[in-house]
This record gives sequence, structure tokens and C-alpha cells, in this order.
Amino acid sequence: MNGKTVVCGMSGGVDSSVAALLLKKEGYKVIGVFMKNWEELDENGTCTATKDYEDAVAVCEKIGIPYYAVEFIKEYRENVFNQFLEEYKQGHTPNPDVLCNREIKFKVFFEKALELGADYIATGHYCQNPVIDGVTQLAKGLDPNKDQSYFLCAVRSKVLEKVLFPIGHLPKPEVRKIAEEYDLITKDKKDSTGICFIGERNFRDFLSKYIQTKDGDFESLDGKVIGTHMGSAYYTLGQRKGLGLGGPGEPWFVVGKDIERNVVVVERGLNHPALFCDELTATDISWVTDVAPSDLPKTLNCKVRYRQADQKCTLVKIEGDRLFVEFDTPQRSVTPRQSIVFYEGDICLGGAMIETPGPSYYKMSKPVPEK
Repeated sequence: MNGKTVVCGMSGGVDSSVAALLLKKEGYKVIGVFMKNWEELDENGTCTATKDYEDAVAVCEKIGIPYYAVEFIKEYRENVFNQFLEEYKQGHTPNPDVLCNREIKFKVFFEKALELGADYIATGHYCQNPVIDGVTQLAKGLDPNKDQSYFLCAVRSKVLEKVLFPIGHLPKPEVRKIAEEYDLITKDKKDSTGICFIGERNFRDFLSKYIQTKDGDFESLDGKVIGTHMGSAYYTLGQRKGLGLGGPGEPWFVVGKDIERNVVVVERGLNHPALFCDELTATDISWVTDVAPSDLPKTLNCKVRYRQADQKCTLVKIEGDRLFVEFDTPQRSVTPRQSIVFYEGDICLGGAMIETPGPSYYKMSKPVPEK
């Protein structure tokens, strides 16, 4: 028995359930803590947090550990959700998960756990944190289909030193198998999707409660009006579904936005040149070890979206809080205010927020004429 106290974040899902179980089996003194960060009902009149809490409680009672619930509703709204809305108001398509991990799970939750006397916190993330040359690093989870290091790219070594990832070395099917073996109530529960801590919603209806939008034109690159959209905030680069644009020929895709004119630019074809770019600039840089790569330009791997296979790139230079990247292969639908995350092998070095894709094929195309 090692006697160390671990506060395990319990989401009510199978991953955190098995994480807590494995820690208990390893001899840790485990405390399950459920975070309530959102309190509104979904479109079915259901508070998903209530069901998740009930499942978390059932798991904790099943494996014999104490449990608590904490609320970070104010912190989540101020530090994550308000920024999420502001990005959409500016016409961007943000991904709140990176911010949610940095500001909630590995900041206010982390600090609360230490207040409770924890030696470590633990989560059900598919990540690993090996110590290399005396420094705690962030590494990919063993299961390439579930690796979540992309979303933890803004968490620093000094925090990771006190974090345990009990399932990071396991494939997802093995996690399900363990849950079944111990008959945990979450064994068959679907993985959570949608907005961090809010869940899966009718996105257009949900967003319309918080930001005002107005109809506008879909235009092709040559300025031809193709149809009418329901508000530019609802569309993202590379989007095909939900445009409502038909007609003969290849399907339409979003290739750009003109927020000032409330125009969404579209073109036909999955591989239209306007969907691709060779380089980007990014800002809001965060390195896991607080040390930027040296000897630039430097060849690295990167991802510009979750679940993307590693892409070869060159980190050309860093100027203040801005970095410049060139891709070996043109990248499709590189989206402002999404994260670019850098890797050397399985080690996640950190990431940054995409500022400007390009010069892109879209920018080198005939500009959209002003009306």
C-alpha cells in the first residue's frame, strides 16, 4: 500500500470510472470528485449533469471510495464559455476543450484537490506523462484512436508532475473490458460528445440563445450569389453538411468567410484548391516544459485538428508570441482559432492558436469583389 491520496475527477463516464478503480487496486487512497460546471437543461428538458453525477456516485460506492461534488460554474462561464462565445461573435470556430483543460480541470480542479490534501489528481484522459531527464513531459496515449494529448497541449510540466493518467497506457476496448469485469454501471455508457461540460446539443439552437446572427449570402469566389445562409457564425471552413446548397455537380464546401459583409464563401469539390494552405501563423503559444524548441527552423510533427494523423511540418521561426509554420503537404481546412499542436515522436511539445492560414490558395485566388 503506497498510502498516497489521489483525487480522481469523476465525470460519470467509463474512462474516469476505470481510472478510479485501477488507482484503488494499486493501493492509493482515492477520493472521487464530480465537477459541475454547467447548470442549464438541454433541449429535452434534461440536466445531463444530474445523470452523470448519479453514475459517478454509483461507481464510487461500487468500488468503495468516498466522493464529493464541487461546482465551478462561475469559473467555467467566465474563463471558458464567455471566450467561446466571443470567438463565435468574431466569426471564428473555436474548440473550447484546450481552454477547458487548462482553466478548469488542470487549474481550479487541480488547486481544489491540493486544498483537500491530495498528493495527486487523476483523470480518465488517454495521455501519459513520462519523466525524461528529470522533466515531466506530456505523451500520447497508447490508443491512437483515443489519444487526447492534443487537448492537453496547454497544461504545463509543473502541473503534470502531480497528475496520474491511469488508463493512458490502455486501449479503449481494454478499458471497457475492465468496466464489464467489475460490473460498473458505466460499462456500456456512450462516450461524451459535444461542447466540453455542456454536452451534445442542437448546436444552432444552443448558440442562438447567446449570440445574435442574421441571414446573409453564400457566394462563390467570383462573387456569384449561390444561396442564403442563416448566420456566418454557424459555418466553419471545410463544412459540407447543413449548407442547403444543391444543384448538379460536385457538392459545395465552405472555403472562407467575409465577416464584415456577413458572407460565407463556398466552392464545389472536396479538393478545391481554396480549401488548402501551405503554411500558417499562430499565436497564444504554450510549451509544456516552458522551453521552446531550439535550432530553428526545425522539423516536427503537428496536428491542426483532433484525430488528424501526424503531419510533417517545419517550425520556421518564433517572434514574440507568434510562430510560423510550413507544411510538407498542403493542409485542408486549417481553421483560425483552432489549435496547432506539435510533437516529437510521441511527446507533445505544446501548441498555439491558429491565427492566419496562409498565404493560402484561397488568398491567392481571385478576391471576392466588394458589393
